[in-house]
Amino acid sequence: MRILVYPHTMEVGGSQLNAIELAAAVRDLGHEVMLVSDPGPLVERVRAAGLEHVELDPARRRPDPPTIRMIRRLVAERGIDVVHGYEWPPGLEAYFATFGRSSAAAVCTVMSAGVAPFLPPELPLVVGTEELRELEAGRRRYVRLIEPPVDVVANAPGVPSGEFTARFGLGDDRLNVVVVCRLVPELKLEGLLTAVDVVGRLAAELPVRLVVVGDGAARDQVERRAAEANARAGERVVVLTGELFDPRPAYACGAVAIGMGGSALRALAFGCPLVVQGEAGFFETLTPRTVDRFLTGGWYGLGNGAAEGPRRLEEALRPLLTDAGLRTELGAFGRSLVVERFSLQSAARVQEGVYRDALTGAGPRGSLRSALGSSAAVVGYKVRRKYARARGRAPADDFNAVAAARATPREPMADKR
Repeated sequence: MRILVYPHTMEVGGSQLNAIELAAAVRDLGHEVMLVSDPGPLVERVRAAGLEHVELDPARRRPDPPTIRMIRRLVAERGIDVVHGYEWPPGLEAYFATFGRSSAAAVCTVMSAGVAPFLPPELPLVVGTEELRELEAGRRRYVRLIEPPVDVVANAPGVPSGEFTARFGLGDDRLNVVVVCRLVPELKLEGLLTAVDVVGRLAAELPVRLVVVGDGAARDQVERRAAEANARAGERVVVLTGELFDPRPAYACGAVAIGMGGSALRALAFGCPLVVQGEAGFFETLTPRTVDRFLTGGWYGLGNGAAEGPRRLEEALRPLLTDAGLRTELGAFGRSLVVERFSLQSAARVQEGVYRDALTGAGPRGSLRSALGSSAAVVGYKVRRKYARARGRAPADDFNAVAAARATPREPMADKR
């Protein structure tokens, strides 16, 4: 098969990393794979994987008719069989780029917490949690589950971290609690600030340090809170590294990880015990007792309010920081879980099956009624979003907030404009 993969952005983040890694893994199964996307830091990773890349105009709006026409030309000129969009804007553009063509099919992956209501029901859909698969199974003809995959060979215990720890002055006198994420207001910031405060306080009695890897619009807020924690401790117990193209050394030097989504799974691949972060004060350690909730609902959670976050995080961290045996036990459990259930190679074989199903699916791949309905719904969504932004109520960042998805389950979660 000839496959065109279209991630929704090239900023460092889980959905787009999944897109690139799966594209390369599907290529390794014997298929021709290319990517189209905005420019951005992850384009270097596309090229390092040996995949062809076509750059899009980052100033375009989404969905974008010129982009749809460009993809249609690529389908015709390159004999593309499947156009695979990640998140709803590329998914919808993939649908229209293959609309009316009997020789090409579209597929959409949504790793966000909610599926946009205007994705046509006949568009084959891949989601990242069993909870969302069950929800969408009653709404559309084809939905499959591919949990966020991890390259368990590249991400594994033993990755050298000495250069990383020396660069950022991370001596071996303290245990590193590692967070790798985007520093953005939605979804991440509440938990990040809680982690800064809690680790900063624990550092007065335990040999612990918080290492935050990432960048984004909320960096100034995190830096200010980190400076306050360091001032209280009288030393650097909270370290911000900025964004790293390769964060594996950060995971490798961690004694404990705090994370959600794909970052949580990558931490587990390194044999690092994990505290799952969510919103509204949610923190919970992954154990054999708690694993089922994350396998069903995703690597995230909702608490009862931000005020309970410091208590919950401290209760999760304290036993891990004081019991090396517990860290070893839970680290081994997490590594085994990722290898057995979330390996990239297994996910690639499922993805290959999704492509074949899309190409051989019975009946038309799109209907004029669905196309017109989707177009009208997108226009309505854009108008409402513009109105909300004018009133200061629209989220400023592309995010996957489960809280928002559950409050309005049909509201799209992956629009940057």
